[in-house]
Amino acid sequence: MDLAIGIAGILAVIMLVAFLARSRAKLDPKPKRGIHPGQGDQMINASYDSGGPGGGHGTIIRVPKDPQEYTKAMSPKK
Repeated sequence: MDLAIGIAGILAVIMLVAFLARSRAKLDPKPKRGIHPGQGDQMINASYDSGGPGGGHGTIIRVPKDPQEYTKAMSPKK
């Protein structure tokens, strides 16, 4: 009899924890990922220095934040 009460208590605690975890997951908003489209360009500094005087090169890549502009920039030209 004591074993059955112990098992029932453990199952009740497990069910309570599962219920609380599920209810909290529904209430907590997940943070938004990424950025809002149409906010200019992301500047990426892709410079290379060979370590010697006058070596290497530097360039800045502009990646549009707007999805349509990004698609236009990354699609092959015909």
